[in-house]
Amino acid sequence: MAATALLTLSLGVLPAQAAEAAAGPEAPRTTTAARHTPALDRAALRSSLDAFRDAGMYGAFTSVRDGSERWRGATGVADTATGRPMAPGFEHRIGSISKTFTAVAVLKEVERGRIDLDAPLGRYLPGLVTGERAEKVTVRMLLNHTSGIADYVLPAFPGILQDPGAVLDRNRLRHIEPEELARLGLAAQPVQERGRHSYSNTNYVLAGLVLKKVTGQDPEAYITRQVIRPAGLRHTYYPSSPALRGPHAGMYESFFGLIDPPRDYSTYDMSWASTAGAMVSTTDDLDTFYRKLLGGRLLGPAALREMKTTVPAYETEPGEEPLMRYGLGIYTLKMPSGSWYWGHDGAVFGAGTWSLSTEDGRRQASIAYNLMKYQRFDEQGRPLPDPITAALYAYMDGALSGSHAPAGLRSAAPAGALPPLVDRLPAH
Repeated sequence: MAATALLTLSLGVLPAQAAEAAAGPEAPRTTTAARHTPALDRAALRSSLDAFRDAGMYGAFTSVRDGSERWRGATGVADTATGRPMAPGFEHRIGSISKTFTAVAVLKEVERGRIDLDAPLGRYLPGLVTGERAEKVTVRMLLNHTSGIADYVLPAFPGILQDPGAVLDRNRLRHIEPEELARLGLAAQPVQERGRHSYSNTNYVLAGLVLKKVTGQDPEAYITRQVIRPAGLRHTYYPSSPALRGPHAGMYESFFGLIDPPRDYSTYDMSWASTAGAMVSTTDDLDTFYRKLLGGRLLGPAALREMKTTVPAYETEPGEEPLMRYGLGIYTLKMPSGSWYWGHDGAVFGAGTWSLSTEDGRRQASIAYNLMKYQRFDEQGRPLPDPITAALYAYMDGALSGSHAPAGLRSAAPAGALPPLVDRLPAH
């Protein structure tokens, strides 16, 4: 069971099914209903957030925006030993939400004519990407995860399936260069053929190395100057040490029950995540980022259209509509209420984050939480009923649509009743 679960692990949370890309990129689609969304219902938001805690989450904090209206909330504990409460405005490790920032940086270089989305990687990384991949894998394939290149995380943490606590403890202060991460992923056995969506952190480490090649700058510094600062984000950064700079919660990793009790990994050298998932942010900053991005204030219209050109994020039966489609560093997801939203999720050891927005950038909801891989499986490796994930979906869906489920129903959905959120990486 652990091996099966971890082979799909990544810095983000996506459907467990493999995705089959179309023969070519599909045209962008309108994914958010045009109907009016009700104003923020603060009492319902508070109740729904507390239901997430009551379902078993240690603690969470959140920000919701609709036009000029805002609501911030927190629930549960930031420290399980002391009972220190969670608070709005904490910094948090955002995992694969970092991918949206990396994709925006690449698209800025596309706008400047220095990167061609459909150029082969051999043009930019000839000494690193070789053979058939150098000729047939394009920059676009990195950004929409159709490259067929495997994930590097399991090779970077040998032994993690057997003794995750010992392996994670041993690597707390280990520094890994992005080139080493890329080589690990390039050498690993792919789980999907090229052209089919298969979520891989190696893609976004390679995207960072493409940025480094064409700009001559460290990619994290480039993203800071060209994306984070223009977006006006004051608490978003790549950490320069294993510790976060500002107030934050403990970040507890359960690893599907193999670490018991869950252990705090809020202090960790995040070089292992690089441009695929090392960033720190706040839920307020994430709301601002996606509002400006989808509102056309960070990229021009042509680049934003490219970003929103999607492929199916998992395989479906003939005639069945996928509930998630992946673009360039951003996905669109159909929530249980029936509405589609744009954004990304992220997870690292102990820390989960999810940020979604209406397509027009008017309404956003972001949530951060501090217990990961809480899911459990039966002896056949099948997921057991998961009230925590059901409550997470209920909160985010209600925050975005304004349609909040009755309190007694929020955490009652059985496993499989909602689009599956699966921790895709040992740290995510």
